[in-house]
Amino acid sequence: MKKIGLLFLGFCTQMIFAQATRFVYQVSMKPDSANRNDVKTETAYLDITPEKSIFYGEKRLQRDSILGRARQTGSFNFDRSQMENLRSNIDFTVVKDYKSGIKTFNSRISRDQYSYEEDRPMDWKILPETATIGDYKTQKAETTFAGRTWFAWFTPDIPFQDGPYKFSGLPGLIVKVEDAKGDYSFDLKETKKIAQIEDFSQRGNLVKVKRKDFENQSALFKKDPVSFMQASMNSRRGGGPGRNADPNQRKEMENRLKEETKKNNNPIELN
Repeated sequence: MKKIGLLFLGFCTQMIFAQATRFVYQVSMKPDSANRNDVKTETAYLDITPEKSIFYGEKRLQRDSILGRARQTGSFNFDRSQMENLRSNIDFTVVKDYKSGIKTFNSRISRDQYSYEEDRPMDWKILPETATIGDYKTQKAETTFAGRTWFAWFTPDIPFQDGPYKFSGLPGLIVKVEDAKGDYSFDLKETKKIAQIEDFSQRGNLVKVKRKDFENQSALFKKDPVSFMQASMNSRRGGGPGRNADPNQRKEMENRLKEETKKNNNPIELN
């Protein structure tokens, strides 16, 4: 009876921890069109349950973990250079609700969190070409989305009609997807069971908008990030935080924002 009890306990434990699956992708990006030899590589996660999935960067998870511990202890004396090292090109999350079919994109512009529902369909053309990628037999598919042509390799061996970023809708998990210009690629590297998917709590002002409004705000920020941030701060409490900021810190922030904007001129979505 003891042996049966242990087996039953092990089975129950396995069922609990099998409720969510994490797919680990290596993401390669060329954010600066003027310097195509500068390839940024990061790790991202696609966490899946029977109800939904969420795609996000590993650095986002690490950064939120540090800030969460700081809030719990009330001590924010962590290593600032560590936080700088966790700055990421994957500064967004994509949540896909399987029941409703809604994809929700969340990202920060300046100090505010923005959220919109993706309103563009992703129409795939399944091609006859097949390939073995890692342990999986895959088939090729093609789509045009947000100004880029994308090629994906999916496997029916993993019965999730999902993939990294906003990609989904193929009869199996997307193991690899890349654009025709070779600017962006997502490659599956690892699969593992997890207890539950991550739930990122949105802190600060959450602004729910239409996609076009988000794109307009993002364009304004990229055109003049300093003026955008100043306008945002001035709209808060008669000037808001940072009105009397140290001039040297302000200048440093201005230079950093301008340099980042200059080097990130090749976004994943071109229109």
